[in-house]
Amino acid sequence: MALQITVNYPETWPDALQQTPEQFEFEAKMAMAAKLFELKRLSSGMAAALVGIDRVTFLLSLHRYGVPMIDLSEQELASDVKNA
Repeated sequence: MALQITVNYPETWPDALQQTPEQFEFEAKMAMAAKLFELKRLSSGMAAALVGIDRVTFLLSLHRYGVPMIDLSEQELASDVKNA
């Protein structure tokens, strides 16, 4: 069973952003999924499913929201390189 979130917004907002209502709603879902991914609350696969797109498309879209695809500390990166 899937749950649903309803967000009310003025009907003028999509027009103000030169988008259709569908584009505006996709953008809102994408922004929410990107932020939850950035906060490490959702995996990339879960975030992609939230938006209704595949994982690779989601990851390749993150730059539009200022979210890095891979967010490793220097220590984590050095460990990964050492263990590669």
